[in-house]
Amino acid sequence: MASLNDRDEEEAPLVSSDFLKKKNHTRDVHILSSAFLLVFLAYGAAQNLETTVNTEGDLGTISLGILYLSFTFFSLFASPMVRFLGSKNAVVLGTTGYWLFIAANLMPTWYTMVPASVYLGFAASIIWVGQGTYLTSTACSHALDHNLHEGTVIGSFNGEFWGMFASHQFVGNLISLAILKDGEEGSTTGTTLLFIVFLCCMTLGTILMCFLSKRDNKRELEPTNSSASIYASLISLLKLVVTPLLDVRMLLIIPLIAYSGLQQAFVWAEFTKEVVKPELGEPGIGGAMAVYGAFDAICSLTAGRLTSGLSSITWIVSVGAILQAIVYVWLLLGFSITSGVGAVIYPLLMAGMLGIGDGVLNTQLNALLGILFKQDMEGAFAQLKVWQSASIAVVFFINSYITLQAMVITLLAVLCISVAGFLFLTLQVEKGFSSPSS
Repeated sequence: MASLNDRDEEEAPLVSSDFLKKKNHTRDVHILSSAFLLVFLAYGAAQNLETTVNTEGDLGTISLGILYLSFTFFSLFASPMVRFLGSKNAVVLGTTGYWLFIAANLMPTWYTMVPASVYLGFAASIIWVGQGTYLTSTACSHALDHNLHEGTVIGSFNGEFWGMFASHQFVGNLISLAILKDGEEGSTTGTTLLFIVFLCCMTLGTILMCFLSKRDNKRELEPTNSSASIYASLISLLKLVVTPLLDVRMLLIIPLIAYSGLQQAFVWAEFTKEVVKPELGEPGIGGAMAVYGAFDAICSLTAGRLTSGLSSITWIVSVGAILQAIVYVWLLLGFSITSGVGAVIYPLLMAGMLGIGDGVLNTQLNALLGILFKQDMEGAFAQLKVWQSASIAVVFFINSYITLQAMVITLLAVLCISVAGFLFLTLQVEKGFSSPSS
């Protein structure tokens, strides 16, 4: 009897340990998603207002352009930085840049906004590479511990994260509308209160991130253990930056990554200014972006649940691309000739369709990189942010010098090229295509 009791006591902790392990994996996804929602509902809404609030000398527009140029530069070195810090520490440290940027908006001058924008570029590079690495490693651990299909878990976890993240546009714009309810974006009192509320949201998000479990492993820390010489370190850094670009799979994905940045910046910089504002007025911008965010969130959750591997990613991306292509063709055909109720409904319908496309790209690109580049997740997600942020920066700098029609034609052309490259990649991978680095 004693031996049976001893055996039961020995077995009990094993069951409890498995239960806790299962609970912790999903817990970390919930915490990461909620924390990013709190941080980015503040930043996203502030970014939407930036060009309206800080108009003197185009301070808002130039600050955003500098921000995304800085983001592009630092993303080149984000991979080794995240390996050095660890993915959890990277996302926690990354929030400080967003906090500082919002704080700078309380006293917006060239001396506060420009340094804050440059630092935010650095912070954004490590928070997004850290996020992609952390979420993918969490999904892989969950799949391994519970004997589940890895691609399905990666898709599901990305669906939850991007669904929560995409809702930041909806929630953040509602807060802006509530505080600036009279439409007085330029009111010092209103904007000051708004940015203080945003700082509080970001602080809560940062605190929440501190409760994430550490997921640093041998592979993440390996590069920091080899400190033979400065020369060897520089060579190692160069390899981390360049190696992903020697992978044919990455080269075929880069056009789609660049397009994802272009379409996001198009919505922020051109769509609201050239399509929504003329039809719905300035108050309608918040409503249109709320619709965009709601459809983005719903689509992210749905697309994530439907993702089970490369074949599902292929048709989900194709559907999102078709919807966005329809919007571009619609704009080229001149929807503005519409009058009456249609002039109100059509911009909102377009916003919803663009939101669906963005939700598809966010979830599927992250899932695709997580599936194809498990050996170098930091490098893969760094490339994602390099090309996305570079594309966004380009749009912010040229949007004053390019017509809506020219922008839409460019987007349509890049979309066709990027989808063609993506479909070629999926066909080759299905045939057992392997790159030099795989």
